[in-house]
Amino acid sequence: MSDEVDIPELPRVLRAPEPVIVVGMLSWVVATLVVALTDIGGDKALQICLVGLGVGLLGTTIVIVQKAAVRRGAKGAQVGLD
Repeated sequence: MSDEVDIPELPRVLRAPEPVIVVGMLSWVVATLVVALTDIGGDKALQICLVGLGVGLLGTTIVIVQKAAVRRGAKGAQVGLD
């Protein structure tokens, strides 16, 4: 009797980072526009929104670089990205 459990792999649609990135970036764009146009929350809120956009851009860049590394077969590429 084996103690190993066969865990199925998640479908591609549930592993894809793109939908999360798009929704997150659009949310930060909307929040930034609302704060900038209505001045809700003052300067701090606008700074937070801009930092959120920056973090989103950084994350998007990392995903793009990792996917390119996977496509060219780099040894240090992240495993599991299609």
